[in-house]
This record gives sequence, C-alpha cells and structure tokens, in this order.
Amino acid sequence: MKKALIGRKIGMTQIFDAEGKVIPVTAIEVGPCTVVQIKTKEQDGYEAVQLGFADVKESKLNKPELGRFAKAKLAPKKYLREFKLDSIEGLNVGDELKADVFEIGDKLDIQGTSKGKGFQGVIKRHGQSRGPMGHGSMYHRRPGSMGPTSTPGRVFPGKKLPGHMGDVTVTIQNLEVVKVDLDKNVILVKGSVPGAKGSILKVKSTTRV
Repeated sequence: MKKALIGRKIGMTQIFDAEGKVIPVTAIEVGPCTVVQIKTKEQDGYEAVQLGFADVKESKLNKPELGRFAKAKLAPKKYLREFKLDSIEGLNVGDELKADVFEIGDKLDIQGTSKGKGFQGVIKRHGQSRGPMGHGSMYHRRPGSMGPTSTPGRVFPGKKLPGHMGDVTVTIQNLEVVKVDLDKNVILVKGSVPGAKGSILKVKSTTRV
C-alpha cells in the first residue's frame, strides 16, 4: 500500500460530472493525522507507521496511553491505527498528514465497521424466502429444515440460522476519489462505505489491480 490515512464518515451526497451525470459520493474527513510511531524491521520485525486522529482530553486516557504520547512529545489522540506502507522513508514521528495525500482518480480500499442490526431472522439476515402467510400454513418466517435426521443426527456447521447481524469489519475495494477539498480535509469517493455517520474508517490505496 502506498498511501493511507484515518478518516471519519461524514455522510453521502451527490455531485454532477462535466456531462451532467449524477454521481453518488461519500464525504470522508481524512486527517489531519499525526505520525505517532514508526515501526522498523530492526526493532519490531516489520515496517509500519502508526497514525493518530482526533484530539482527546488527557483525562480520557490511562497512564500507559498517556505515556506513549509523552514519550513521542505529541498531543494525545483518540484513535490510533497502524498501516503497512510500501515505504516509510521520509516519515518522522510528529509529521502531520492531510487530505493532499490523495489525488483525484486514486483508487482506495475503505475499511469500517458496518451498522449493527441486532438479532435478526433468516429472511433479513440471509435473504431467505418466507412461506405462505395464510391461516392454514404452519410455515411463515421460520428457518426451515435443519438437515439430516438420524444420520448423522446433527446440524451441519454453516447452516443459515437466525443470529446477530452487522457490527462487523467490512472493506469496500476500488473506490474512486472524485474530489479533494484541501481546506476542509475532505475527500469525496464514488459509492458507499461501511458504517454509520461519524464512524471511523481506514482509508488506504487499493490492493486490487
């Protein structure tokens, strides 16, 4: 990965291209992100950069968390994320990265936590069809057959059943940057991204070619 930042989802809107076609876009506030730590092969066994995003009161952090920021002589940050970049040359602790990292036309992979839906049935969770809704039917929105009976006498792993839905890590790949607002540190990407408004995202160069 060549570029990466921590972002916050602002919401969705639409813009028009030069031909007048409407483009659905998601606005993401990317940065300013501060380089909190540089990891090297000699010291850590791999190369990576740790970024911090959004200021936070010292009273909100515990002593170990405050200690790492004091050691780096940085203001405390609310969110920390680590990225393995192709090269960490030119990056130093304390450097500030903003929206100008990205350019129009860049392809991005955006990772976030999807909206939690709670405990849901098979129709909403897996898209299963329901049965007849008439009074005589005994099968409306139930899961259906559990599979084999006496042999092997168990429900196979992976059977689609009701359960917790959403609130999982989701990555949407190959989203195109259509606009970069340097004054507000906001980028507009074509399409939707995971999570609710205000949720934290990992925004990085795509791994798809």
